[in-house]
Amino acid sequence: MRSALLLLIVFGAIPIIFMKPYVGTLMWAWFSYFNPHRFTWGITYDFPFALIIASVTIVAWVLSREPKRYPNCAITWLLALLAFWMTITTITALEPSSAFAKWGNVMKVLGMTVVTMTLIGSCERINGLIWVTAASLGFFGIKGGIFVILTGGNFLVWGPPGSALAANNAIGLALVVTIPLIRYLQLETKSWIVYLGLGAAIGLSSIAVLATYSRGAALALGGMFVFMWLKSRHRALIATMAAIAVAAGLTVMPEKLSNRINSIQDYQSDWSSMDRIKMWRYAFNLAMDRPLVGGGFDIIDKSKFYPRFGLQICQGPAIFLSPEDPCVLKSRTAHSIYFEALGEHGFVGLILYLALGATTFFTGGWVIRASRKHDDLAWAGNLAAMLQVSIAGFAMAGIFVNKTYLDLYFSLVAIMAVTRMLVAERLSESAKAKVETAPQSGPVGAPSASRA
Repeated sequence: MRSALLLLIVFGAIPIIFMKPYVGTLMWAWFSYFNPHRFTWGITYDFPFALIIASVTIVAWVLSREPKRYPNCAITWLLALLAFWMTITTITALEPSSAFAKWGNVMKVLGMTVVTMTLIGSCERINGLIWVTAASLGFFGIKGGIFVILTGGNFLVWGPPGSALAANNAIGLALVVTIPLIRYLQLETKSWIVYLGLGAAIGLSSIAVLATYSRGAALALGGMFVFMWLKSRHRALIATMAAIAVAAGLTVMPEKLSNRINSIQDYQSDWSSMDRIKMWRYAFNLAMDRPLVGGGFDIIDKSKFYPRFGLQICQGPAIFLSPEDPCVLKSRTAHSIYFEALGEHGFVGLILYLALGATTFFTGGWVIRASRKHDDLAWAGNLAAMLQVSIAGFAMAGIFVNKTYLDLYFSLVAIMAVTRMLVAERLSESAKAKVETAPQSGPVGAPSASRA
């Protein structure tokens, strides 16, 4: 039944996407974040719905007569430079076959990011995309929070099965990024029922983050709430919401959660933490050997290159807790967006990646300042502030999670670029209107008014 319903929804939406390509971006977001096909059985479980939706959307976008406005700003130039550099590092990769495979997946994400930028050129369309994103990921936050309350937090919260967000660390990061988007929707709604419902979603999602047992996500959650508090005009409300969420989470969570979080202070005795530090050192050594281009996509967990860059897999029951020891128990990923970017794309790639995030963040500051004196742009100021909080949450959680190319992050980048474009256009229109309505000066040589 679920499979038939999903097929009906997707193939029924294709004619609508051809008429309105914007709908394709919403469908893409739904499949990227919610992964509805993973809740079905049979042929639909692995059916390439996302590829079909992306292909139809791109064709409809090309054929559409809609104005294709691409934001011309530092964000989009840096995005293009990053894609170009990733292509260069793929050509020079140490393991070309796997690098080209991952390059193809990343380029699909960046390609749809570009298409999305050209199709969400209005406040209403941006809000539509945010609603789909928040609902898709918020579902796992609400479901996870309720599950924690009912079970006492004795089980981990997971993301959509068989997806890029399935693991506890990944869904923890995604929820930290999503909570500020839910807060933006809360700021914009005029319905008290919706307002309270979104507030409950924030609280339950916060509890769910704690129940992922991801130490990085827990730290990022705290940092994200602090930053949201700093960006908010209603600081008492934010502090109250955060306190209630954390208190409720700690009340229902078992002692093993606090033990898990407290283990951060004693990371030297945790083999998982030590292995991560060793993988970071390995990524750094790789970048030092190939400073411009790194090793290419998907190189970090390729154990055959470990001896070349000062690492090795040591078999046996021993746990190697010294960071100077070159042994790890098994091949691992970078467990950090920063070291993954560094190892795969060298120092140039890391600089471009960091520059994209920093430029997106500071663009939000420009939007907030530019919209401050315009009531009709209040939504843009609120959105830019919460996007900044989301990006800060991603930056903090990303220290311990290798979701460097997460489509959710690039969606934030796209929304910020389009928001800046809309604000700039509105300010230009306002300035032009002032010039047109300004009183005209008299002809040259006309007598001046007498003074009393």
